[in-house]
Amino acid sequence: MTSLTKGNASGHPGNGAANLLINGVVGVPGGVGAEARGARADAIGGWLESFFPDREGVALVAVGGLGRRECAPYGDLDLVLLHAGLPGIEELAASLWYPVWDAGLRLDHSVRTVAEALSVAQDDVKVALGLLDARYLAGDRALADQLIGTATDHWRRTAVRRLPRLREITTARWATHGELAFLLEGDLKEAAGGLRDVGILRAIATAGVTDALRPAVLAAHRRLLDTRDALHQQVGRRVDRLVAQERDGVAKLLGLRQLQPGASGAAPRPGAAMDDGDALLRRVAGDARTVSHALDDAWRAADRLRSGRRRGGDGRSVRRPVARDVVEHDGELVLARTAIGARPDPSLSLRVAAAAAVTRLPIARATCEWLAAYCPPLPAPWPPAALAALITLLGAGPGLVPAWETCDRYGLVDRWLPEWTRLRSLPQHNPVHRFTLDRHLVQTAYEASRHTRDVDRPDLLLLGALLHDIGKGLAADGAAGRADTRADHSALGAPLAEAVATRIGLPEAEAALIGTLVRLHLLLPEVATRRDLSDPKTVAGVAAQVGDTTTLDLLYALVRADAAATGPAAWSDWKGRLVAELVARVRTALDTGVVPSPPAPDPALVAGPLPVVHLGEDRVSVAAADRRGLLATVAGCLALHRLEVISADAATVDGRALVECRVQPRYGLAPDPVALTADLRRAVGGDVSVIQRLRGRALAARGQGTAAPRVVWHRDAATDAVLLELRAADAAGLLYRVTCALDEAGVQVRAARIATLGGDVVDAFYLVGGWPPTATRHRIESALLAAV
Repeated sequence: MTSLTKGNASGHPGNGAANLLINGVVGVPGGVGAEARGARADAIGGWLESFFPDREGVALVAVGGLGRRECAPYGDLDLVLLHAGLPGIEELAASLWYPVWDAGLRLDHSVRTVAEALSVAQDDVKVALGLLDARYLAGDRALADQLIGTATDHWRRTAVRRLPRLREITTARWATHGELAFLLEGDLKEAAGGLRDVGILRAIATAGVTDALRPAVLAAHRRLLDTRDALHQQVGRRVDRLVAQERDGVAKLLGLRQLQPGASGAAPRPGAAMDDGDALLRRVAGDARTVSHALDDAWRAADRLRSGRRRGGDGRSVRRPVARDVVEHDGELVLARTAIGARPDPSLSLRVAAAAAVTRLPIARATCEWLAAYCPPLPAPWPPAALAALITLLGAGPGLVPAWETCDRYGLVDRWLPEWTRLRSLPQHNPVHRFTLDRHLVQTAYEASRHTRDVDRPDLLLLGALLHDIGKGLAADGAAGRADTRADHSALGAPLAEAVATRIGLPEAEAALIGTLVRLHLLLPEVATRRDLSDPKTVAGVAAQVGDTTTLDLLYALVRADAAATGPAAWSDWKGRLVAELVARVRTALDTGVVPSPPAPDPALVAGPLPVVHLGEDRVSVAAADRRGLLATVAGCLALHRLEVISADAATVDGRALVECRVQPRYGLAPDPVALTADLRRAVGGDVSVIQRLRGRALAARGQGTAAPRVVWHRDAATDAVLLELRAADAAGLLYRVTCALDEAGVQVRAARIATLGGDVVDAFYLVGGWPPTATRHRIESALLAAV
């Protein structure tokens, strides 16, 4: 509903006061919780009833949130004007709808007879579900009761055959909105596990298919409703997506605080207010999981009721063996009778999970409950059967995620990996991530299964993928914190991963290799995007850390799997080419012991009249008379044509300056090559009009990052050069401003590498010459920070 707020003492709708009127015309109160939702339903219902005519044969019926008495602070009204074929009904409808609109309420309305409403519900399963929420508001009660009773009865008689269509619609919605339990900015209503799915559970329960609304589901539903109430209250309008910038405010309205992990009832730790949103996200993830699991169970119950899958000639279910101690029964996996004994095999839960992932069949709820209650803990080290089952599970491809999630639901994963308790639903605050940490790790293992044929040790690749971010959420002193903590999660995670690998039964050398994979899993992309790959020192440094080609292949596969699991912003064609080029150079160094020589400059650039401009698919090469500021001029001209520079190399050959840049369009559209070539020729020739355009555009596009920019020096990272890194907010023309500042400071740049991390960049510049004295470094730093 549109905000017609009457402010309280603070005058801000986001402070959550229960006596705040979010619509002064109707008298709709604010507030969070079931009582506030009921009060809003009463206020709206009473207001509508006050001007509804007292006529026989016409009734006003609420559906949706108002029908369920679950009115969100700024939710829509869903109303049905029900009539018995009365003349002049359209005029009556107008007299109802216009006051609602005038009051600033959002309205979804229809005018129907009972027969028309039932006919539409018969054709549209979503309408049929909506009528299950119908509630009488005003007018002819008998007419409303006729619709409500008939619609409910019809649903109960037809639900089993209509559920497949409902499932298709639901699956399409999930594909659009994703899974609320694992998204960092999920839609509380439309995402899988959200409020819309609770409505489906309510419909399945109404049909008597299964007991879908168990107490845990009802509790999760109430908390999700409370979260949506607080989100509306915080933002001051209707919004269902829980975006990152609103999480802390919503958590405050809900009274949530982030506590010290592992300390029941512990007081909030210092600075915990900054992490209240993390506590909220974890609660939402748990509630969404509860709803999703209940709906999965309900779908399977409906499938069994409808099809009687795999019935034998005598009408009894057929049990089909699928793995050791595991059989299929009615489309689900259950334990073989011989597996149930006084002393179950400790590896049994892992073997069941592996069978579920390989066959892509769900594990029966009773089987999961039995395993959770009676399967003994695994010894350390694990028996070979358990380790083999884990590898099979991780390498099962598409079956991994649902099987893992089912086991996690019943606490089995915590028994396999006690570290999982800390990782579960842990938010990741880097904007390139789309999943919570636990789902990211499982998704990485799934993506790694696509590369198992590219490596000598696919088992170690899968384990490394599952454990690669195990150090996230740990501060340097070992205390739990945010998933994007400034402590190096790779270094913190390496010993943890090595300990897990030892516990699950890997030999000492292989466990050490797992630790190496975790410690170095960011090495290839960071070096590829931030260092000069033609510098022999760069290649030699990576080769020394990697050690052998087996480890190199594992890291290369892990990098690609990690990027695919992170999200589309984590990888691109240019980044893939850079990493592949680095891997090829390092492989040559490891195989031959010789570091590849830098590539020779393009012969077309070192001959012919100046200036020379060559445009390729993702490259721009310029040759001009040697002068100061040429790299800055080229970078500025490229920014003028909305091209981002990914890397830049500058060299001087026989008195001519060569600048070669790898570029990509900033907004996805390539520039006009004729105009770009003309501007580059004029700019490097010193055309004043182009230079003025460059300066004007660059000054108007400064970054707006929340953190202060930072300059970092690296003394021995390059051959015959000093490496300087600038970490700052991204902005168009930043490279131009920075290279101009370096040029004015009297510094010669021979190469630059630009890495974008969400809204930030890490620009690495190779400065010709030796290590500058302290005063010179301070002067250069001041010039750079002023340019940012």
